[in-house]
Amino acid sequence: MNGGLGLLGGLAAALKGGGWTGRAVVCPPATLLGEAHRLLGPLGVEVGGQDCHVAERGAHTGDLSAALLAAAGARHVIVGHSERRAAYGEADAWVRDKAVAAVEAGLSPIVCVGDTAEMRAAGLAVETVTRQARAVLDARLAGRAWALAYEPVWAIGSGRAASRDEIIEMHAALRTVVGRGTLILYGGSVTPGNAGEILACPEVDGLLIGGASLRPDQFAAILRT
Repeated sequence: MNGGLGLLGGLAAALKGGGWTGRAVVCPPATLLGEAHRLLGPLGVEVGGQDCHVAERGAHTGDLSAALLAAAGARHVIVGHSERRAAYGEADAWVRDKAVAAVEAGLSPIVCVGDTAEMRAAGLAVETVTRQARAVLDARLAGRAWALAYEPVWAIGSGRAASRDEIIEMHAALRTVVGRGTLILYGGSVTPGNAGEILACPEVDGLLIGGASLRPDQFAAILRT
């Protein structure tokens, strides 16, 4: 629940002229999807939703289906974000069903998995994250475009990203689960200063950017890295 029309305008201004290779996606609050598509689409930036419901339609007041997001111009949707898992108790099966709903609506889901400080201290980080990744695998996702995003929950908003060794270990473990057809992103205190080093780690295909995305200059600098 951050940002507004002013931030979208700032992003558009910062991203004019391109200067990056690969894919750039912005996932604003749902009320801004149409405007984000209008402002950022001409710059080569795709837009996505921050969440979706498992159902295509129905009596789910306040929720949004993947089809409604697609109609607003979205091409992607984030599901299973750590904040959704923690605040709303979203279980692995629910996250899987959201990912399936997304691909069936023509969207590419970005499925988040992650570990807390307590899990890591107990030596359960890799076990927990790979379990979350396995849970989302479904025959209905086969051959569809989707991405996995590793979020070290203990790093989000802390200003401290996971170490190179921690990133390499977790992304290698996730690669054994999803194979070569799925992108694996890293998300957790990504900044212009550490983005290049993180992207150089084996099996890191891209970044899920949080706080820095609220700073147009930082977001643009990361993309150009």
